[in-house]
Amino acid sequence: MATVLVVDDDPGFLALAARVLEGMGATVVATVEDPASARAAAEDNRPEAMLVDVGLENGGGIELAHELASLPWGPRVVLISSDSDAGRAVAAFDGTRHVPFVPKEELASDTLRELLLGT
Repeated sequence: MATVLVVDDDPGFLALAARVLEGMGATVVATVEDPASARAAAEDNRPEAMLVDVGLENGGGIELAHELASLPWGPRVVLISSDSDAGRAVAAFDGTRHVPFVPKEELASDTLRELLLGT
């Protein structure tokens, strides 16, 4: 069972994402609402995968996702947004690693399961 950290500033989405990911067979180790909490939860829990909202209120989700993807244990990181056009911003970001993007409407998709959980 893959361990997952979910980062989003919408408490309703955090609860929904946790239920969907657990339904996929993941263990959600933490749900947090801001970059500082995400960094702390990542270090404390060392999850295998992380789902990060592009548009975090307290800091850029794209930058956070690239930072988390560079952690020493090499977690899988996927960016998500309710704005399907956000994929263009993700693609344009000059990060050192590619971080995939999935629209929130595809939360329960096989694409997200494969990218996040590797199954």
